[in-house]
Amino acid sequence: MYNKTEDIELRLLLEAIYRRYHYDFRGYSMASVKRRLTQAQERFDCRSFSMLQDRVLHDPTLLPELLSFLTVQVSELFRDPSYFKAIREQVVPHLRTYPSLKVWVAGCSAGEELYSLAILMREEGLEDRTMFYGTDINPDALRRAEAGVFDLERMSLFTENHRRSGGKSSLSDYYTAGYGAAVFDKSLRRRAVFSDHSLVTDTVFAEVQLVSCRNVLIYFDRELQDRAVGLFKDSLIRKGFLGLGAKESLRFSQHADAFTEFSRESRIYQKRGTA
Repeated sequence: MYNKTEDIELRLLLEAIYRRYHYDFRGYSMASVKRRLTQAQERFDCRSFSMLQDRVLHDPTLLPELLSFLTVQVSELFRDPSYFKAIREQVVPHLRTYPSLKVWVAGCSAGEELYSLAILMREEGLEDRTMFYGTDINPDALRRAEAGVFDLERMSLFTENHRRSGGKSSLSDYYTAGYGAAVFDKSLRRRAVFSDHSLVTDTVFAEVQLVSCRNVLIYFDRELQDRAVGLFKDSLIRKGFLGLGAKESLRFSQHADAFTEFSRESRIYQKRGTA
């Protein structure tokens, strides 16, 4: 049942977070934000969003944990293997034509997607000419991404994903196991930069050949989706590639005409070659 007061409280809470800490969730899907903040409300023992607002405004130490509710941190190495198989088989031949490459993983979470692409590029002989940029708004996620440590129990799933993506080696070649954790080889990070960047408020920071932003746009409203896709368009070189999540599309974007569908099944788009 719709609760007008709760809706007002929710929007005031998002406004407060933006004004106090400069994290802008006001353009996120309200249904998604409400669901996540309801969980935060329970975690912090607050009867209402107004109580949660009061606490987060007066106790900055709450913010990191609140961000973990507001930013989705669910990913896998080689998630949706068919996507990475399409990158390997269809996009890489184009990338080979460039003397140097830049890859931007937007909304990188704990780094699973960036490590997947770094491994893929190593297997395809392109790692040494590629710079990887992993960006997110969650500082805790960025720290975990930089550490490259994952639960060992997740490795069987990651290994199967890697195999199905067309992997040319064993995933175990890339990490060391011990004490219930898998630590990925530091060499995979030597050409990677992890950095704070917001698709909501920040601007283009590099010219890249490939943008991979998967399962992020589904949490944005239409206006914010258009802003993000506009950033990707401006970041990509002509004929550069954009990869989205399985449930995402450019069909209704105001920037759709700037791209062609490169692989419809894998949600990979190519920026048009015209200026």
